[in-house]
Amino acid sequence: MKSTSTSKVALITGGGQGIGLAAARVFGRAGFSVVIAGRNESRLRTAAAELQRDKVQVVAQRCDVTDPASVDKLIAAVREHHASIDVLFNNAGVAHAPAPVEKLSIANWKQVMDTNLTGMFLVTRAVLPFMHAGAMVVNNLSVAATHSFPGMAAYNASKAGALGFTNVLREELRERGIRVLALLPGAVATEIWNQFWPDAPKEKMLSAETVAEAVLHAVNTPAEAAIEEIRVGPTSGVL
Repeated sequence: MKSTSTSKVALITGGGQGIGLAAARVFGRAGFSVVIAGRNESRLRTAAAELQRDKVQVVAQRCDVTDPASVDKLIAAVREHHASIDVLFNNAGVAHAPAPVEKLSIANWKQVMDTNLTGMFLVTRAVLPFMHAGAMVVNNLSVAATHSFPGMAAYNASKAGALGFTNVLREELRERGIRVLALLPGAVATEIWNQFWPDAPKEKMLSAETVAEAVLHAVNTPAEAAIEEIRVGPTSGVL
């Protein structure tokens, strides 16, 4: 049964931790109903319980964004509760251990590209029929979309490709009044660093909540205006 709530709806991939969970908290406090999706069902349950304690209306749905059938199940779950989607936050992403190109495994390359680029495409394609004028697609890209990091070829390539996808999507959706935001955060204190720099100085980085607040600000811009890109980084200058 679809919800009769008049709340706006935000669908957040990678919503069980990091920037995704922070966005769910921030959007929930702002009155949004949120749908969080991710591959780790245990994390999703924990995140949903936290949000519910804070009186956020939340749906949690396991989803592997690299799998079209799993994405279809996500959309079906959203449609059981909501008639439309106001914000799609494509936040799911992975990195890889540093390796020069000649030593980067095909498996690592494929995993990163499938998640960060193809997954973004699959979810966006599935969600667009349920979006309307004034809605917004937010794609979390990272500064790696424009700044090269030696040893991170797959991650850099996936994010640069995602920026290209984002720019085309924005032009395609202008006539429909659906806005598209490229989010390029610098260093944010999340668990992704454990994949390639476990000793990273997280105390010098942005908090995930700071990034989420910046996204909410862009979403709340009047529908006739569009913030098309946000670059936000720590004042410490770390990455």
